[in-house]
Amino acid sequence: MDCIHLTEIRCYGYTGYLPEEQVLGQWFEVDVKLWLDLSAAAKSDEIADTLDYRSVISLIKDLVKTSKFALIERLAGAIADSIIQQCHEVTQVQVKLTKPAAPIPDFGGKISIDLTKTRTK
Repeated sequence: MDCIHLTEIRCYGYTGYLPEEQVLGQWFEVDVKLWLDLSAAAKSDEIADTLDYRSVISLIKDLVKTSKFALIERLAGAIADSIIQQCHEVTQVQVKLTKPAAPIPDFGGKISIDLTKTRTK
């Protein structure tokens, strides 16, 4: 199966366990892998034969911006579910959602969630 990678999609959103995270917001980074058949596009050179990346990027940015979940696991799941629901040619999606500046004392690293969903028949 073929795969499209969209990486480093930066979005500002309001998901977080602490109440101030849902008020002040923070930056998130999203990477997605989309599995689908690209053989027609590889031959035709026509956008109609592939997935329009712009629509997936807009979907992700809109979800991050408008969602107010406590857990980034929930946000990653919502992104994966929305892509599977709206992009019928995608058979599997992997979402990597990163919180680059989590408000945890004495922690300067990043927190990431990798979540994979497969279309059910």
